[in-house]
Amino acid sequence: MTTPLALAWRFDARAFAIALGLFVLLVLLATFGARAGWLRSFFGDVLAVVWLYFVFKTAVAARPVWLASSAFTVGCALELGQYLARSNHWQIANPMLRIVVGSTPDWLDVLAYGIGAASVLSWELRAARPKACAP
Repeated sequence: MTTPLALAWRFDARAFAIALGLFVLLVLLATFGARAGWLRSFFGDVLAVVWLYFVFKTAVAARPVWLASSAFTVGCALELGQYLARSNHWQIANPMLRIVVGSTPDWLDVLAYGIGAASVLSWELRAARPKACAP
């Protein structure tokens, strides 16, 4: 017998505030971080998965591992889309969308997505751990 997936629709104001703050940080990183090299590309990908986690958490009540896995999967699907676009010589005409979606598939991006999912999952599991009482 299988158990049903435990998730429900809801609105989490704290997760929304975090997602909003991360979105502003990502926009600043994308616009003003052009000369930041790896900070913009690698750290931006890590932050994108963390942002997506909190976007999901805003609307869906589910276990952190499901939300983090979903955010990671979206990142990997995006990377697969970039690979297919490059293989088939497709190009995104809109320059803003090209910045957001990206155009160059890279395994380091998948590593960044994994780091983002693992870091947010670690943070959430640590926050959920019962606190020890001080003597």
